Amino acid sequence: MSLAAIEGILTEEELRDWGEAFGRQLATPCVITLRGDLGAGKTTLAQAICRGYGVTEAVTSPTFALHHVYQAPGSRVHHLDLYRLKDARDLLHLGWDEILSEDAVTLVEWPDRAGDALPADRLDLDLLLVPDDPNRRRLVAR
Repeated sequence: MSLAAIEGILTEEELRDWGEAFGRQLATPCVITLRGDLGAGKTTLAQAICRGYGVTEAVTSPTFALHHVYQAPGSRVHHLDLYRLKDARDLLHLGWDEILSEDAVTLVEWPDRAGDALPADRLDLDLLLVPDDPNRRRLVAR
């Protein structure tokens, strides 16, 4: 996957709009990581990307389930939240290799928990809290 590096400060509405536009452009297979502190908007961005990609069902945080699967017209979407994993060895219980081998969109929140198991061919999206402005996030795509 290739996308020129971008960086911007966005309101929640602008973040949703960006996510939907981004989701409309996705081609499979692709892995997208979503990094950021608690409350930074990772799930909000994942929801927008899914909506843009064509997922019509409600996209919810997989924090406790760890892995949700959604159907879109082009493929399935895997949405993983690795926050509760102890380390990359726990990925085996999720079927990590099978997920990554599928012709699908894969969104990974808290990707640092995957360690070296993340594919090199991925897009990293970072959401950073903006000091003194709780209504905006800095989005960095690389």
